[in-house]
Amino acid sequence: MGTEHKSAAASAASASPAASAPPASTAAPASQSRIRPRACADIARRLLGRAGALAATLTERPVSLYAAAVLRIGYGLLYLAFLVREFPHRDEIWGPGSAWTPELAEELFDQTDWVSVLTLSDSRAYFEVCYAVAVVTCVLFTLGWRTRAVSVLFAAVVASFHARAIFMTDGGDNLILLMAVYLVLTACGRRWSLDARRTRLRTSEGGAPKRPAGPAGPASPVRNGFGDQLRDTRTTLVTVLHNCGMFVIAAQVCVLYGSAGLYKVQGSSWGNGTALHYVLNLDLFRPWPALSLMADGHTTLIIVVGYLTVLLQVAFPFVLFGRLKYPVLALLLGMHIGIAVFMGLPLFSGAMIIADAVFLPDRFYRFLGRLWRRTPPQDEAVVARPPRDGTVTVPSQPGPVVVQSVR
Repeated sequence: MGTEHKSAAASAASASPAASAPPASTAAPASQSRIRPRACADIARRLLGRAGALAATLTERPVSLYAAAVLRIGYGLLYLAFLVREFPHRDEIWGPGSAWTPELAEELFDQTDWVSVLTLSDSRAYFEVCYAVAVVTCVLFTLGWRTRAVSVLFAAVVASFHARAIFMTDGGDNLILLMAVYLVLTACGRRWSLDARRTRLRTSEGGAPKRPAGPAGPASPVRNGFGDQLRDTRTTLVTVLHNCGMFVIAAQVCVLYGSAGLYKVQGSSWGNGTALHYVLNLDLFRPWPALSLMADGHTTLIIVVGYLTVLLQVAFPFVLFGRLKYPVLALLLGMHIGIAVFMGLPLFSGAMIIADAVFLPDRFYRFLGRLWRRTPPQDEAVVARPPRDGTVTVPSQPGPVVVQSVR
């Protein structure tokens, strides 16, 4: 009997792992099924967090206000310089004496749906008034006076002059036209403008605006009333339009550089390094032939600059999210200066240089502002400051020895 009990116990012990194995195998999928919904919930939470952060970025505060101010000042000054430079030739380009007559412009408008206020009358007095209004508009836009209204007027001026003689200017005014339209959406008058100065003076004189008292006390952010809601809605709408406008400007510059680089890659002249050689020998784009010939004599340098140009333009959209964009922007600055000097296209180069400023953060412009305020004027920089804490700034010079009698 004892041996039978022992054999039965051994068989039961040997059978117990086999009997307990199926529950263990069924518990693993159950644990995995609990982990999968948890991982999906974490992913969904992260996506919602990023979407919320993006929505907050678009709606809570305007981005790149200093960059928008630089764009406003840059394009206002650039178009003002363009109108002043072409003042002696204004009649031949846009006026009644232009070879591109208003009748030809109207025929082109029927095909392109362009509109220009310069074609409303053939009177020379009307044209001169329009030209004077354009110059004044550029000045007011640069200074940032009533920027919301003046930005619309500036875009209308640029569009009118561009459409009136679309075949008479270079490619720089195309980019200026796009940027003028985009800047209408932005709050480009919040910094470095007369509007900002007026707001600052009004705030300093009247004090900070007080919030109406809410249920939680005087400092409660809760607001009541249709006027406050309308004000909050207007602020949110202005912020969203500004941020979207700045993002569109950045995307436009990326598309411009990327498409230009990819277009160059398709050509054989850029592949074998001879593109700049042909450019430097075009009489139409040679303001200083001697300088172009001197540059064309350095064959290796011309080939390296050609390859570097293609590389910078193709890689530009991919380096915007790191510190590599700063040396790339510096190289692009040198490239545009070279285009302005060697090809005689200052309007195009200036428009591209100003457009690149959208990628510099606000902290960079604030640093420049602090550096500008700390720099002393030229007449004060040469004045020696008195020594502090007994320090000697200038070595003592030998002088006459005075002998005193000791009593």
